Amino acid sequence: MSKFCLTVTCQSARGVVAAIAGYLSEQGCNITDSSQFDDPETGGFFMRVSFVSETGATRDELEQGFAKAAQGFGMEYMFYDEARKMRVVVMISRFGHCLNDLLYRWKIGALPIDIAAVVSNHMDYQKLVVNHDIPFHCIKVTKANKPDAEARIMAVVEEAEADLIVLARYMQILSDDMCRTMSGRIINIHHSFLPSFKGANPYKQAFQRGVKLIGATSHYVTADLDEGPIIEQDIVRVTHAQSAEDYVSLGRDVEAQVLARAIHSHANRRVFLNGDKTVVFPASPGSYCSERMG
Repeated sequence: MSKFCLTVTCQSARGVVAAIAGYLSEQGCNITDSSQFDDPETGGFFMRVSFVSETGATRDELEQGFAKAAQGFGMEYMFYDEARKMRVVVMISRFGHCLNDLLYRWKIGALPIDIAAVVSNHMDYQKLVVNHDIPFHCIKVTKANKPDAEARIMAVVEEAEADLIVLARYMQILSDDMCRTMSGRIINIHHSFLPSFKGANPYKQAFQRGVKLIGATSHYVTADLDEGPIIEQDIVRVTHAQSAEDYVSLGRDVEAQVLARAIHSHANRRVFLNGDKTVVFPASPGSYCSERMG
């Protein structure tokens, strides 16, 4: 049986859940997992439903037939085939810990993604990427060539038919145009627990302030630097006895984990934009299973 996912956003209204469940039942679908949220401040409604088609209905058939039920509630909706993995372009500079972590998780099937290409403004990880049979593109970026460089990056994204760009410690600021073009489809990892200690050397800032917790933040990229909607965060405890270098080492582990969790949420269609915030539903049963362990 084919397994699908339906995401819905609209204004909260009586009967909306019944309309969704009723339609799926009429089409011979069995719901296996469901999450919903009503935002009391905005009146927004968000829902994610996993289901199997017991009658062999296709994704396109289900999506087309849903239009009538959706129209009465003004729903924005999308049906997804859960067997299709999200195609991703990873962008990096000279810090490789997040890239290495993503390559490993991708290799064992722990993330429901296909890494279609890697783009970097340096050659440091070219051999590593090519050894994984992934196309590597070195695109240098300067103030003078930035528009041309971004055009080349977007050409890679289009050629790869990528659904998502992941900035795995890519140390270049994207233009407003690129942020708008890929709105909601670029995820960044920031090496601090936003909104504290922004900018350069956040670990040094944290060390100088004697913090007891350091962390990382993964968020969608917008034209406002490091101000995009937050998807995932985590922390690690530190003490007065640890050095700034210790902070960096511990922080790298947190960064890799937080970025992977954010990608996992996005790739499983569990993240909904809600103004400047996000709604992130819990993972469906079995969604963390790897295709092969080890």
